[in-house]
Amino acid sequence: MSKLYTAKDLEKMIEQGKCLSTIPANAKLTPMARDILRKAPKAPASAAPAAQGGSSPRIHNPILPDAEYSWKPGGDPKTAGELEKFFYSPEIQALKERMCKIGERIWNKGYVDGNGGNITVRVGDNMVLCTPTLISKGFMAPDDICMVDLDGNQIAGTRPRTSEVNTHLAIMKNEPKAKSCVHAHPIYATAFAVAGVTPPACLIPEPEVFLGEIGFASYQTPGSPANASEVAKLAKKHQSILMQNHGVICWGKDVEDAYWKMENTDAFCHTVTITMQIGGPKQYGPDKLKELIEIRKKLGMPDHRLDELKECELCDAGEFTVRTTPQPAASSCGCPVGSAPAGEVDDALVQKITDMIMSKLS
Repeated sequence: MSKLYTAKDLEKMIEQGKCLSTIPANAKLTPMARDILRKAPKAPASAAPAAQGGSSPRIHNPILPDAEYSWKPGGDPKTAGELEKFFYSPEIQALKERMCKIGERIWNKGYVDGNGGNITVRVGDNMVLCTPTLISKGFMAPDDICMVDLDGNQIAGTRPRTSEVNTHLAIMKNEPKAKSCVHAHPIYATAFAVAGVTPPACLIPEPEVFLGEIGFASYQTPGSPANASEVAKLAKKHQSILMQNHGVICWGKDVEDAYWKMENTDAFCHTVTITMQIGGPKQYGPDKLKELIEIRKKLGMPDHRLDELKECELCDAGEFTVRTTPQPAASSCGCPVGSAPAGEVDDALVQKITDMIMSKLS
């Protein structure tokens, strides 16, 4: 069985002058340990393998860090003692620290205010770490993080869990690839959610690759079963979802992946907002979008568009989801406001208002 190395183990090795390259290739590392290993001084060039056949010399075999948390199916703790040991284990403590770091990032970016936003990471068949209620995401400590089961029952943690965790859990139940969710209220993306629109396709390559099509969930009370259901049914097709009149929720394979998608979403909405002020968006063609979707799918990210839409339809959504002209407002009684051109009288509106007044008087 391969040994688990924690951040403290690696720090001790460094203090003792031991080379981290002696760690076995099949060793398991906590996320914090991986960070230390990645930043550690590299072996001198003299220790590198010699070049063969006239090829360029190299000293590293590059590998992409993987922060996704994996667990053994059926291995959830069975007793209170096992649960306590697991909850305070070095590996879970490292995940709690990472959640706090992500909390700092969403707070520093201005994506949350007050005690807004929440973060979750799935760590078992029926266990999910989550941020507590009524806490600033910019000032959390690992001991603030709590844990719930997939039905939302709190099973660990000294602070009560957030009521909005149920929406995260619904996503995880509906999409097993969702190992972490981040919910926040970034200004530009939330403005799109309040306006009831999604940004168009075929504008910028990066959002198409890293986000795919942004989903839109109709308004339901935050934390309610209705909101959880509304958002969860979109999770199979969308990793970033605008929640009408509320905010944004993104999911990923790990907490940083989910956070990146939040950044991508708000930056995209910010760019589109400015574009609308300087002439409107100019799209590239659906053939180019098809190439980007293929790249996204090769990265293992879900995308339904090639399966459900014809190539000529791929960019169509953008033509209908962004309002390019002001829309008539409505008064609280349902009457249109400002629907008649300046200087003209809307006879139908005058008659409707007169009828309403006469009805009240009688």
